[in-house]
Parts: sequence; C-alpha cells; structure tokens
Amino acid sequence: MSHPAAPSAAARDRQMWPLYAAGFTTAFGAHAVAANLGAFSDDAVKSLLTLGFLLALYDGAEVLLKPVFGTIADRIGARPVLLAGLVGFAVASGLYVVADSPGWLWVARLGQGAAASAFSPSASALVARLNPAAKHGRAFGSYGFCKSIGYTLGPLLGGGLVWLGGFRLLFAVMTILALAVAGWALLAVPAVPPLPRTRQTVIDLARRVTDPPFLRPTAALAGATAALSVGVGFLPVTGAAAGLGTVATGAAVSVLAATAALVQPRAGRALDAGRITVRGGLTVGLLIAATGLGCATLPGIVGVLLAALLIGTGTGLITPLGFPALAASTPPARLGQTMGTAELGRELGDAGGPLLVAGVATAATLAYGYAALAIVLAAGPVLSLVLAFSRRPRV
Repeated sequence: MSHPAAPSAAARDRQMWPLYAAGFTTAFGAHAVAANLGAFSDDAVKSLLTLGFLLALYDGAEVLLKPVFGTIADRIGARPVLLAGLVGFAVASGLYVVADSPGWLWVARLGQGAAASAFSPSASALVARLNPAAKHGRAFGSYGFCKSIGYTLGPLLGGGLVWLGGFRLLFAVMTILALAVAGWALLAVPAVPPLPRTRQTVIDLARRVTDPPFLRPTAALAGATAALSVGVGFLPVTGAAAGLGTVATGAAVSVLAATAALVQPRAGRALDAGRITVRGGLTVGLLIAATGLGCATLPGIVGVLLAALLIGTGTGLITPLGFPALAASTPPARLGQTMGTAELGRELGDAGGPLLVAGVATAATLAYGYAALAIVLAAGPVLSLVLAFSRRPRV
C-alpha cells in the first residue's frame, strides 16, 4: 500500500501560518484589553480591586482550563478544538459588542479566556504534529515570534482602537480577527486524527509531569514568562523613579518585547541545526534573564535598557527550546495534554513573578524584588553547573 507523500516545505508553511495567527490572537486579546482597562471610565473598573479581578479573569480561565482542553484535543483531535476555541473567542468578543454594557465586560473576558484555553494548546500541539522533529525549533520559534508580536502590538493597537471608538470597537476588531483566523485555519490546517492512547491513571499523569524531561523545560518556560511579565510591568516603574519620561520607559519595554520576538526564530533554527542544545540553551537563557533582572537595579536609563535587552534575549532563547523539548519527550497521542499543562506552568510564572517582586518590594525596595526573582531564575542553572563540575573525574 502506498503512503501519501509528506507535504513540501512550502505547503507546511501554509499550514503553519493560521496556527501562528492563533498564537497572535490570544496574545493580542490578552494584552490589548488588559493594558487599557485603566481607561475604562465606568464604575466597573473604578476600584483597583475590581480592576485586579478583571485582569485575572482571562488568565484565571486559562490556568484552570488549558490542561482540560489539551486533554480533549488528544481525545477528539486538535483541529476541532482549535476551530471551536477561535469561534468561541469571536462569540465572547461579539457579546460585548452587542451588549456594550459594563456587566458584559466580565462575561466577555471570562469567555475570551476560556476560548483561548481551547485554541492555544491545540495550536501548540498542531505545530508539533504537523512538523518533523528536526523542524520543531524553527516552527516553535516562529510561533513564539508571532505571540510576541501580539504582546507588543496589543497595548499599542488596543489603545488606539479604544481612543477611536471605545472598548466596543476593540472587541469588534477582536471578533473579526478570531473569525478570520478560524476561517483561515478551516481552509489551510489539515485534519490530524487523534492517535491511539494507552489508558492513563492519575498516578501515571503525576509521574509524567514530575519527570525531569517535562519538569525542566516547563520550569524554564515558567521562569522566562515570570521575567518577561516583571520586565513589562515593573521596568516602567523603575524608569519613572529614575526621572525618565513615559517615552523612554515605553521604548525600554518595546526593546524587551522586540528582542524576545527577534531572538526566538533564530534560536529555533540554531536548535534544528544542532548549534545549541536544549539543556545548554535553557541554562544560558535563564542566566541571561537573571542577569537582566540584576541590571534593573542599576540607576538610570542604562540599567533599564540593559535589563530590557537581556530579559528579552533570555526569554526569547528559552521559548523555542522548551516546547520542542516537551514535544520530543511526549507520546504524540498526549501532545495536547502536555502542551496544556506546560501552558499552565507559563501562566503560573506570569502571575507568580510579579507577585514575588511586588511582595519583596513592599517589604524592602523594588531592587530587592528584582534580585529575589533573579536568584530564583539562576538557582536551577547554577545548581546544575555545580553538580556537573562535581561529577567530572579528577585527574
């Protein structure tokens, strides 16, 4: 019996672009609204506590639901879950467009977070399934690049749309974006049937997610996300305290996001070519990000820019190495579950990094907060290096 020929590189790229667009959609959706909620003039977000709850709705839904939808994607196929999630994102966004009511903002954000929980791990699983293992670095580097662009453009484009037509216009654009990506994926992304799976108990799952091949890249991804979140959130505070204007601090955050976006495809290609290894790259990435957090304690624009550049480089190096490592260590029939659980780790880093820095800064100063997270990021790589040297045979 003859087997169908593998798709050409050009055909594979056409299949990938809707998945990259899905990554952009979740990143843009998360940050375009979150960065502009402070401009929402209604009583719904007048108190900081209420604002905090609104910000947590999207990420909270992702933390709870990504592993669930990842498992469903393994059971019925990733493509249907991807399409359903994108359509659900459009429906949730459209609800606010139709209602244009403060109460519906809560419903829309919760719905968007739940829908992103479906299509985000499904897109990651499809990136892994539709590419040979030798191309995973390049594929995940491009996927991470598009997500970084979404994170970068979200606050800028979102702010412009809110200025032009309020939150109703912003949600209308997100509705159209999600529907367009869903239609594109329907036409371009092939059906990937679910693979036969062996029965898995809770103990089996616990053993798999605590094994070093899963835990090491997931912890690195969580650390990278924590550093990125802290850089975006706290470097403007450091810049303002040093007397820098909003333009200078905004430029620093843009340097961070742009550096992370540019490094990811290059790191992915280097992994595929064998120029770097996963373990070495994750170690170097965490140490670079930790160094960047250390530079954030330096005074003036030099410290802020060095921090932005190094945090962006470190996080950009980790992302396209972590996901291929997870894909390589996971049975193909469990890719959705693995990607969903790894995304959960990233979300915990996204929340835990700022909480750690803010907690230490409240007790001491922001510089100590940066130092605390830098120590956490560097602890694993430094311990690994010490153990590696201690195991070397003595001459």
